[in-house]
Amino acid sequence: MVTHMNEDRTVPPKSTVTLGHLDGDLTVGRGSTIKGEGLPPKTNVSGKIECHGDCTFECNVSAERFEGESGDVIVHGDLEVKADVEIHRGRLDVKGTLKAKDVDVDNSLRVGRDLEVEDVDVGGSLDVEGTTKVKTIDVGGRFSGAGEVKAEDVDVGGSVTMESRVEMERIDVGGTVKLHGGHVKEIDVGGSFESEASLNFDSIDVGGRVRLASESKGGDIDVGGSCTVDGNLEFAKIDVGGVVEISGSAEGKSVDVGGRMRVGDSLRLSGTLDVGGTADVEGSLAAEDINVGGRVRAHEITAKHKVSVGGSITTDVGVRAAHIRIGRHGKAVGPIRADEVLIGKRAHVEEVYGGKIVMEGDARARNLYGETIHIESGCRVEGEVQYTTSLETGRDLHFTKSPMKVEKLPS
Repeated sequence: MVTHMNEDRTVPPKSTVTLGHLDGDLTVGRGSTIKGEGLPPKTNVSGKIECHGDCTFECNVSAERFEGESGDVIVHGDLEVKADVEIHRGRLDVKGTLKAKDVDVDNSLRVGRDLEVEDVDVGGSLDVEGTTKVKTIDVGGRFSGAGEVKAEDVDVGGSVTMESRVEMERIDVGGTVKLHGGHVKEIDVGGSFESEASLNFDSIDVGGRVRLASESKGGDIDVGGSCTVDGNLEFAKIDVGGVVEISGSAEGKSVDVGGRMRVGDSLRLSGTLDVGGTADVEGSLAAEDINVGGRVRAHEITAKHKVSVGGSITTDVGVRAAHIRIGRHGKAVGPIRADEVLIGKRAHVEEVYGGKIVMEGDARARNLYGETIHIESGCRVEGEVQYTTSLETGRDLHFTKSPMKVEKLPS
């Protein structure tokens, strides 16, 4: 048994040695096992530990540097290294806590408890069962963290799974990310991104699919496929190529969706809503401008400037804006109130209250109440037409009641 030495030591291959303290460097041969002294057993090396091939340490280990070459290194305890850990053409398995300055492993790194380093670079997979406190993580394949993760920069080629809250500056992943809420400033993912708890973020840029938990708050969301929120969301801008589904309420600056959007409660925007297909909002919808290529439905719609709909508008209370446009063959269910209203050809509307109302050819309306009204040929009004300033009409019109000029329009 060797407890203290004042020079370098080499352990032959396939040997078992008990070592407490070594003043110098330790070289461990292939297939050898190092046992420590004390309770809990520990091996302390003042210099460098160098492992050739597969090596096992059945103790806590501390050293100035730690290196491995062409094999797997297993530490049945804690590994504490003042400088760097480097494993070439092999893997490192630390059953306890790993502390070092930098860690570089060619194949895989597994840490049974906590990982606390500045920079970690792993060619294959990184698994941490405890907390992860690092400056940068660079993994070619997969990163899994069971405990809290605090990092500045995470760059992973494949997938990331984090089961506890995270605190990160930036995460860049080629494949998929699944985490449990927290704070990430910048998110860039090629495949899919999912947060199972509330997340604070500055930006999300995902090529495929995004799923967020309720009460998430952040900046811009840019998604190529779909974005789903299980609850409420606060954001700056949403730009999604496919589908947006928010089960609660949403508040932000602007939304641009190529396909369809559904909101389970209210949607409030300080800027523009652009939807190529359909927009369904169970509560109220408010924005500066609203442009929908297909159908929009809400309990109530309010726009500071313009509402332009190619298909249909359906509301319980009505739609209010400065300018409202119903496209060709469009339809409006619920009252319309605006300074200017344009009803496209062959469109169908119910009650319209406006400063200026224009009905293009063959359009249909129930009631019109405006200051100036222009009705083109072939239009049909089933109820009342009331105006305060002027009425211009085309040919072949149908009025159930004769138009009336009044001093004051009904509310």
